[in-house]
Amino acid sequence: MFGGRKNGHTYTPLGTNDFDSDSSGDEGDDFIQQQIRSQRQQLKEQDHGLEMLSQSADRLAQVSLGISEELGHQNKMIDEMENDLDKATTNINYVTAKTRDLIKKSGGKKNFLIIVGLTLVVVILFFLIIYA
Repeated sequence: MFGGRKNGHTYTPLGTNDFDSDSSGDEGDDFIQQQIRSQRQQLKEQDHGLEMLSQSADRLAQVSLGISEELGHQNKMIDEMENDLDKATTNINYVTAKTRDLIKKSGGKKNFLIIVGLTLVVVILFFLIIYA
């Protein structure tokens, strides 16, 4: 029933009623063209928005890859630092044990403190001789 008459009203192929018998079909065509232009403009704006969203997602992906790489490097550094700390702890424990043995062999803490004190006096005298 496109383009036919029913109940005294003319129906257009798009299914819109033309209630004003004096108006021409140009106004309806202008409205349709305006709506089409408006929809095309909205599509362009949506496409632009989607393009910006896509670019933002790409940048976010690049940043997250960079963060992932940096975390990998930092994990390696932490592991190396942990190994170094374990070695240092082992060395400190070794030196502490040797110092205890030295104190025992030297006759106790009293003799060890005398040796450390005399060593400090020698170091101070050495600096006084050099800078005086």
